[in-house]
Amino acid sequence: MTTTTTPTVPGDGIEIRPMSVHIGAELFGVDLAGDLSAAQVAAIRAALLRWKVVFFRDQALDHAGHVRLARRFGAPTPAHVVFGTDEDHPEVYSIAKHRTAQNGRAAALRCWTGWHTDITAAINPPCASILRGQTVPPYGGDTQWTNLALAYDRLSEPLKRLVEGLRAVHRFDAPRDEDYARKVGARDLAAEHPLVTVHPESGEKVLYVSPAFVKEIVGMEAREGQALLELLWEHAVSSEFTVRFRWAPGSVAFWDNRATAHLAPVDIFATDFDRQFYRVTLNGEVPVGVDGRPSRLLSGDPIEPQST
Repeated sequence: MTTTTTPTVPGDGIEIRPMSVHIGAELFGVDLAGDLSAAQVAAIRAALLRWKVVFFRDQALDHAGHVRLARRFGAPTPAHVVFGTDEDHPEVYSIAKHRTAQNGRAAALRCWTGWHTDITAAINPPCASILRGQTVPPYGGDTQWTNLALAYDRLSEPLKRLVEGLRAVHRFDAPRDEDYARKVGARDLAAEHPLVTVHPESGEKVLYVSPAFVKEIVGMEAREGQALLELLWEHAVSSEFTVRFRWAPGSVAFWDNRATAHLAPVDIFATDFDRQFYRVTLNGEVPVGVDGRPSRLLSGDPIEPQST
């Protein structure tokens, strides 16, 4: 079978192997735990903008190396601005299958969401995330990403004109239990974002519809807004726009949070397999709509970078 690759940047030594036509590429020939050259950083950044999510195999990253890698591409945020940080590694967020296992399977599942873009309830959601797999199931536990720039591009022209003028309210879900309510209430985040944003680097228009966070469309009756959102959500996750990644120990995924949504797996809850991953996010800017208007803060404070 012939593998299609895109040209490498001269001198960076990185091979790029696309995984689908519209999103996702594996990058080879780079040690993320090492001292990346300026050319390698530039090549990875360019691949991220082009493919929206890039993947690396067989990487030997620990927490310190994970944070060091992230700092080559931006300023890390606290591990999670709502659900807390690890005092020893305040930028690293643990994503573990059994982190609420003492409360039973139902409680564990509540920590996993459907399709979403990370923390869009904030006025300045993270611009990117870097996730590494440490304990990986032998099968199951795949993650999917969708290209929201392509999702916008494939809308009909009348629908594009409609959604470009609309804005939506993003916030966390209603309280599910006392602990969730306490944490969300302590950092009450809500923001009004354009339904179509302009990517600050590529200039692409992005269908900014994070199903786990969008609660209403501003100015629409509830039933009208819900019908439109359901149409957009179904469209945004069309299989043509997506890529599915099968993890292995040492795998790393780096995605552009400004142009993608992703889906965490729940199939592993039907198995006895463990799964332990770690994520570092990069601080983002306030989104801007097609009309040039920025998002509007409704409650809470902007996310600030984690101090070193």
